[in-house]
Amino acid sequence: MHAVNSNGANIPALGFGTFRMSGPEVLHILPEALRLGFRHVDTAQAYRNEAEVGEAIRKSGIPRADIFLTTKVWVDNYRHDAFIGSVDESLRKLKTDHVDLLLLHWPGSCVPMAERIGALNEVRKAGKVRHIGVSNFNTAQMEEAVLFSDAPIATNQVEYHPYLAQTKVLQTARRLGMSLTAYYAMANGRVPSDPLLKDTGARHGKTAAQVALRWLVQQKDVVALSKTATESRLKENFEIFDFALTREEMAAISGLARPDGRIVSPAGLAPQWDEAA
Repeated sequence: MHAVNSNGANIPALGFGTFRMSGPEVLHILPEALRLGFRHVDTAQAYRNEAEVGEAIRKSGIPRADIFLTTKVWVDNYRHDAFIGSVDESLRKLKTDHVDLLLLHWPGSCVPMAERIGALNEVRKAGKVRHIGVSNFNTAQMEEAVLFSDAPIATNQVEYHPYLAQTKVLQTARRLGMSLTAYYAMANGRVPSDPLLKDTGARHGKTAAQVALRWLVQQKDVVALSKTATESRLKENFEIFDFALTREEMAAISGLARPDGRIVSPAGLAPQWDEAA
């Protein structure tokens, strides 16, 4: 599996996401994902499954150093003291002395950006975190985060799939040396039944889901998170590095984007999004 280098972080291009996965689901499917070859695991304080993620990794027999582990600080913990305490709690649950990447989960908060970014830098200096990043930030917030940070910002994790153009965010990320980490790649179930994606997959002997994931990771500086609780889909999601989309196919898939393509935008947490371009 290839990796994306963003501001010093070498991030495996395909990650296993655990959003909306219960503890028992994580304990069942994550060991299988690791056995299959996934080495990038994404969780968050808000997912309430960090303990199970940590347990699955510990029992997998795979050296911790071989796994790129990401978690995210929830908005309620952005004040300095709460932030530090919450990271320590996450590390206890994850059964590790560090995470490879720590993100601010959403921008919506009354805590000043300087305080949030300062706390990110502090836990990094303490060795609890190897790389820092953000999630669901618009381009102005990305610029602000970089301005306040001593350490490089590695990535911005955002919703990204064929129906949502993220051109402006991706261009800004590249200019700042960051990557874009894509979540909701299946667009809440729309991708597998899309006629264009199915037809494209048929030409390559692949599924529509594999085409969408390949479209993401084939873009420069883009990391994709996949998520499934089904073992057969797990293998399908992983097998996206043995084919390539043509320039014409990449453009056609990008052409599926529409102005109302965004799915995730919780009030009070989400920013004023950049207009799609």
